[in-house]
Amino acid sequence: MAAAAPPTPHGTGFPAEGRCGYYVEKKKRFCRMEAAAGRRFCGEHAGAAQEENARKRILCPLDPKHTVYEDQLTRHLKKCNAREKPKPDFFIEDINADLEDETEIPEQLVPISSLSEEQLENLIKKLRKASEGLNSTLKDQIMSHPALYDALNDPKNGDSATKHLKQQASILGNIEKLNLLGPRRCFVEFGAGKGKLSHWVDTALKDADKVHFILVEKVTTRFKVDGKHRKKNSVFERLQIDIQHLCLNKVPLLSKEKLPLVGIGKHLCGMATDLALRCLIETYAASFEERNEEPLAKRIKNDKTEKEINNLTNEGNEKNVPEKWTPVAGIVIALCCHHRCDWRHYVGKEYFKALGLGAVEFHYFQRMSSWATCGMRKTSSEASNITTTKKDHQSDDNEEHDDGDYRITDDNTKSLPGFLTVEEKKKLGQLCKLLIDQGRIDYLQRKGFCSSLQYYIDPVVSLENVLLTALPNHSSSPDITV
Repeated sequence: MAAAAPPTPHGTGFPAEGRCGYYVEKKKRFCRMEAAAGRRFCGEHAGAAQEENARKRILCPLDPKHTVYEDQLTRHLKKCNAREKPKPDFFIEDINADLEDETEIPEQLVPISSLSEEQLENLIKKLRKASEGLNSTLKDQIMSHPALYDALNDPKNGDSATKHLKQQASILGNIEKLNLLGPRRCFVEFGAGKGKLSHWVDTALKDADKVHFILVEKVTTRFKVDGKHRKKNSVFERLQIDIQHLCLNKVPLLSKEKLPLVGIGKHLCGMATDLALRCLIETYAASFEERNEEPLAKRIKNDKTEKEINNLTNEGNEKNVPEKWTPVAGIVIALCCHHRCDWRHYVGKEYFKALGLGAVEFHYFQRMSSWATCGMRKTSSEASNITTTKKDHQSDDNEEHDDGDYRITDDNTKSLPGFLTVEEKKKLGQLCKLLIDQGRIDYLQRKGFCSSLQYYIDPVVSLENVLLTALPNHSSSPDITV
């Protein structure tokens, strides 16, 4: 039977008209679901009424968070939102994963805090030796873009919104500097979240001809902005899929148009960066090489008359007509969360092996990378204030990493051996990040790209402030130096 309905302070003790009559004791109120005509209770609480006693409700076997009539289970399973849905053509399981070296990974590795002082010292020696010759001070490439001027100067912005806008503006500025911001191409945003980076790219391009956007995100996202774009010359398509299983050349839009791709991402977390690189280079670009095909953009350029090309030049768009084209025109990704990398998917394995390092060292280096922010911790009272502030800005990019000074690390600082100071741990963490990223640079160079790392934003704005950029070696864009 339904719980008794005690008098309520703001009413008569009866449910609203047309609403369920079940009193939820935990919430001290009536259920707010609608009841069917002639019924006292909603379907979820129907079992509490004598009139429904003849029909039993059970937990849904696909999702126990809801119930279903037992005699309607077969029918329900066919339409339940939790049922496994048919996989799209561009889903190919593990196509971007590199699972060949799984046997190299030990089954159990102890936490860093459980290592002896001697073991930790040996790891640090290996790290420092492997990092010899690497430039630990990257070039500052902090930029902005006019497309975000009004948004950046909006007085209604909170601190969090301003922080994300500054990062998006700098990424957009770097995309433009590399001559990648132009017509007749497709921007693939990995880890798209709400799609705001693509939104600003589209805003900057205005009415550029034949621009497409593919937004890749594995989870359902609220408050997406890509649905607001209705321009004639740009197309937005969202793919809800894990990058690990994404075969881009089977996406209908790309298989039809064959436009050169620009891979972009803002805080592409851990191994997602490696999966995205392999998705672009080994899955998409390699498919053209195997079939000896040319992207549509190259064919368009070859077919253009001299008059049409001169018109483009006069309009100031000559930088958008490269002398040579490849399926992947460029890559611009803001890196993030090295402690979430995975040796199985890491693209820099060859680089690590050439340094005499393997899966074990990589495991500890990616965990030690969290030390890069161990000197940036806040007190509990400050953390409380931060939480309150975040709740006041519901429109901020909550799905993106709020990675200012509040990183939760893998190992508590106090549990580590005392021979390292906080500053030393911070420097070692930065070396770990640099070494992992250098493996990605080496991978891109092996694949025919000129790539580099640079600081794209002040660390006061975001501690994850390194941008990975890459262009094909024969690109007409400005030179990139590592």
